[in-house]
Amino acid sequence: MLSSPVPDPDLRPGWAAEPKWDGFRALVSVDARQAVLRSRRGAELATAFPEVVAAAAQLPDATALDGELVVWDAAGRLAFERLQDRLQRRGAGAARAVAEWPAHFVAFDLLRLSGTDTTLWPYRRRRAALESLFAARRLSAPWALCPSTTDPDTVREWLTWAAVGMEGVVYKRLDSTYQPSVRGWRKYKVRETTEAIVGAVTGALASPRSLLLGRYDARGRLQCTGHTTTLAQKTSGTLAGLLTPARPGHPWTGWSFAAGWGTRQTLDVTLVRPELVVEVGVDVARDTAGRWRHPARLHRPRTDLSPTDVPLTSPP
Repeated sequence: MLSSPVPDPDLRPGWAAEPKWDGFRALVSVDARQAVLRSRRGAELATAFPEVVAAAAQLPDATALDGELVVWDAAGRLAFERLQDRLQRRGAGAARAVAEWPAHFVAFDLLRLSGTDTTLWPYRRRRAALESLFAARRLSAPWALCPSTTDPDTVREWLTWAAVGMEGVVYKRLDSTYQPSVRGWRKYKVRETTEAIVGAVTGALASPRSLLLGRYDARGRLQCTGHTTTLAQKTSGTLAGLLTPARPGHPWTGWSFAAGWGTRQTLDVTLVRPELVVEVGVDVARDTAGRWRHPARLHRPRTDLSPTDVPLTSPP
């Protein structure tokens, strides 16, 4: 199943909540003692995560789980970069990665149990069966059971876990069946409001399409921390009057910028003087350099602030 965003984190009666992991959605199944590990879109993942496939021997035959592949770093924070690196490993490289950056499969739903299709069961029954499976089989790493709660206080506590890379909360109706590809779940992503410096734009300077954002590091170097979503036409016109072309010696001269985190496609940008400060909304997903992995939402220009008022960039 898939989820749709909601604007507030309130846990409604008749719903359960689970933490939203900063990982990679996957499904694992075991049939005739043969394990299959695939992404939500059907890509084969077994060769990249041999420890998860090997651990499938702990599961009953003819069983399938829905969950999230995650990697934790030494500080106990979810390390999406390491996970993405592992997605590219095969053979000996994958075997070395198992020792260096072991993956875990965080199970949050049960689709089949010992040959019985459980997708028509309500969530509360599937959840109880999933918990019983973990207890009866004494499942251990790389298996992990995703927490679930109907307590609003627990949800509020989870929303403070941004420091370890938890993205937010997923809500599931207690009496709902599992419907593949249907957006029957809800999700709330933790976001914070902060400031950044505009260092470049996409599109024409007279009508910018998006903004490339920067922050200074501890050594006084302007680092790119991300980019905004596409600007509304009215907002674009307002910002055009606040931006000025870059002078020679711009700190980003000669740089290339990815169109999205983890992609090789680059943006065609126009450098501007790094003087305008903007207020943006960002989620908690950051890489090890402190860059925002997802586009920021522009709130407003902050002409009352100077670049020295903007927080320094730093690793999470």
